[in-house]
Amino acid sequence: MPQLSPLGRRSLLLGGAAAGSALLLPDRSAAAPLLARSGRPVLTDGIQSGDVSASAAVVWARADRIARMYVDISPTETFRRVRRVRGPLLGTRTDLTGKTLLRGLPAGQDVHYRVVLADPDDDSVTGEPQVGRLCTAPVGSSDIRFVWSADLGGQGWGINPSRGGYRIFESMRRLDPDFFLCSGDLIYADGVIPSEKPLSDGTVWRNLVTPAKSKVAETLDEYRGNYRYNLLDDNLRRFNAEVAQINSWDDHEVVNNWYPGEILDDSRYTEKRVDVLAARARRAFHEYLPTRTGSDDDGRIYRVQRYGELLDVFVIDMRSYKDPNTPGLETVSDGGVFGRRQLAWLKEQLKASRATWKVLAADMPLSLVVPDGAAVEALAQGDHGNPLGRELEIAELLSYAKRNRITGMVWLTGDVHYTAAHHYQPSRAAFTDFDPFWEFVSGPLNAAVGVEPVPNPVDSTFGPEVVFSQGAPSLEVSNPGFGYQYFGEVSIDSDSRVMTVRLRDIDGGVAHTLDLPPPD
Repeated sequence: MPQLSPLGRRSLLLGGAAAGSALLLPDRSAAAPLLARSGRPVLTDGIQSGDVSASAAVVWARADRIARMYVDISPTETFRRVRRVRGPLLGTRTDLTGKTLLRGLPAGQDVHYRVVLADPDDDSVTGEPQVGRLCTAPVGSSDIRFVWSADLGGQGWGINPSRGGYRIFESMRRLDPDFFLCSGDLIYADGVIPSEKPLSDGTVWRNLVTPAKSKVAETLDEYRGNYRYNLLDDNLRRFNAEVAQINSWDDHEVVNNWYPGEILDDSRYTEKRVDVLAARARRAFHEYLPTRTGSDDDGRIYRVQRYGELLDVFVIDMRSYKDPNTPGLETVSDGGVFGRRQLAWLKEQLKASRATWKVLAADMPLSLVVPDGAAVEALAQGDHGNPLGRELEIAELLSYAKRNRITGMVWLTGDVHYTAAHHYQPSRAAFTDFDPFWEFVSGPLNAAVGVEPVPNPVDSTFGPEVVFSQGAPSLEVSNPGFGYQYFGEVSIDSDSRVMTVRLRDIDGGVAHTLDLPPPD
């Protein structure tokens, strides 16, 4: 196991202005009698936190029955003094899931929280609590560390307890990151997980199996069941309790290579309308993840998460507004992957950002050709000179950034099931109206992996150079049974403002490191 060197956590001071007028209560749990599970609500799937800001965070839970959710906040893990926040009633309409928004948190600090479920008719009847931790965003300049990846439970590679389960989450947890950025494909709703998969060395990969993973997801409950499946893993639940999340989505949260308006030609589906499937999938996504959405958001996924002076994370939705998959040779932009409203929002937010680094959390890479039959699934379609098809939208954004002196843009993505570092340079490009930038790819978390050399052709429109890439050395070992799984780590030093990107393997070993100097 490689030596890992996590950044030290910040201590929390809860009081004065940070605590506001919140009621501070003594912890009485030590004096309470042992609670029997029978007749009391139970937390069934661990706890999660996400969409953290400098003063707020979302905490998620699920109950085994209708129950009231409460969250206790404490400056220390001892919970000697707590502030209790009353959450929602967890009911059947949301599959007994619920989220509580914590406000008035101190910036740049560790927050210890405890989720308690109570009988809806008697608050004194409570279940066994579960304890978690999150780190709020700073408001000034502070060291930042986060991890990112994608692709969990794909191609039939599910939870195998005898091989450590989703053990990559334990490697990420040990780095003690401030947050985890998921680039999508957190579930494979279009994939079945069998009980066994033979390996090339003669052994067998043995999956946990559930009814929800025995067929493709079509109903709302089947989509929900895909999230519940992942939460059976001990590593993931432990990680969720200690590391806040920022979640995007890609195609497999709905169905492979989907786009709005598509009608499926797939005998596995009785519901052929992708728009119907996507609506159910979007609801399950927000029900089962600690996202912060308002009544006016209409389930919107794109948003910006700010981390003080050094970092803004722009979560991009490249699925909900995507045009149909074609060969990608259109000469006039008639859509793309952003849609006009999201692209206008992204331009406005990038221009307004004062952060040193602006991470664009994309669910598809810019220059890797991903085929969909005779069409293309992603943005690139091959070397045809000037931008065509969906590339026109990217060219518009890059030109806008150069014209408005928007610096420090770094793209992070997943999707293609290997890890890579790409540098984009106008002097190598057919389209030259942009400033140089980097794109980093990571994944899969637990799925089939691409085979070296780079499995996806590279489109030269924006002048990419593949500085590094790594997958599996052969098809025979291209799966988690042989350890070829990847995540990325980003750290930003508050003094130098240098961004260091490390591409890591399933055990946390560093496959590639790159230091990016701060923009001028």
